[in-house]
Amino acid sequence: MKKNKRIFGYPRNIFFTGLTSFLTDTSLKMVYSVMPMFLLSIGASKTSLSLIEGVAESTASLIKTITGFWSDKIGKNKPFLLIGYGLSAVIIPLYSLVVSPIQVLILRFVERVGKGIRTAPRDSIVAGSVENGETGKSFGLQKAMDNSGAILGPLIAFILLSAFKDNYRLIFLLAGIPSILGILVIIFGITEAKKNKESLVKKFRFGDFSKKFYFFLAIVFIFTLGNSTDALLLVKANEIGIKVAFIPLVYLLTNVVSVLLSIPVGSLSDRVGKEKILIVGYIIYALVYFGFGASSHIVVIASLFALYGVYSAATDGIQKAFVSDIVDENKKGTGLGLYNALLGITLLPASLIAGILYDKVNSHVPFYFGAVTALIAAVLMFWFQRSFKKQVVE
Repeated sequence: MKKNKRIFGYPRNIFFTGLTSFLTDTSLKMVYSVMPMFLLSIGASKTSLSLIEGVAESTASLIKTITGFWSDKIGKNKPFLLIGYGLSAVIIPLYSLVVSPIQVLILRFVERVGKGIRTAPRDSIVAGSVENGETGKSFGLQKAMDNSGAILGPLIAFILLSAFKDNYRLIFLLAGIPSILGILVIIFGITEAKKNKESLVKKFRFGDFSKKFYFFLAIVFIFTLGNSTDALLLVKANEIGIKVAFIPLVYLLTNVVSVLLSIPVGSLSDRVGKEKILIVGYIIYALVYFGFGASSHIVVIASLFALYGVYSAATDGIQKAFVSDIVDENKKGTGLGLYNALLGITLLPASLIAGILYDKVNSHVPFYFGAVTALIAAVLMFWFQRSFKKQVVE
């Protein structure tokens, strides 16, 4: 059957979902890799920069839960992908027209609504298409494809900035092209991961999810509270002497490392346990953020961006794979929606805390704060592993 066809060793849906993410992330990272510098150039403060990111993510986060549950209820995911990715394709070129930070906030909000619509159904398609229990490997591919786009996007931005100095608007305009190609991949490449009608979710109830699931969400909340927008990392890099044109390349370094490691680390998590990999990921994050707070040397900061890629490979896709493992088959969209919504909602206080600390205290404190919350999350994850080690993964 068509849905069982494998491409490069992966089920068809998983491969084409990853390809869609690659194309869309190429577009988005062309924009995001220069957006902090663009916002500062039109009068935004570091606090307002963080606020824009936090509000855009958080106010759209409830949608992730709604669409995750809705996709479980009707047994379809593809329409949500078309609408969600379609919104991004429309919004991205419009950044070329903005003249004030508030306009960026409005566009970011609408674009993030698109992400809210598509994220949980997309992850549900991946979870529903997994074969042989390879959730870590499958979500690892998704992360690797995301970050491949996050490599190509900043690289294109760097080339354009080098050829057309400070012409951010040209980058925003051209960034729309890959996202349009991503829509075509959805239309022609992705099929529904069909569900049995008798097993479809009829009503949302918090009691349908286990204590294990909610304990894990609590750990994710604490970790994310110190995991503010990456824009502040780019601002710090610029402030210590890395030129604006080279900022996209620094961001690219993170994503190169993440791409190289996401699939191997995902496969490793399927064998040794995702909890162990997450503990390591949280500890690496703490080291990276402590380093950003303590150092002002270009070589050290560049090295930390590379280590940040190791954290990304050991955490982002693994957390989603773990959620997929510990929720029931017919509730994966809802569970992943709750997880993604928590991330988005927590980003608002996280970004506000980091931005205010950066502007009102000094540039070191927000990174130390992130290091502390990550260490707390690592300790709690160790406790989680010991508490549930005798339970069989659902």
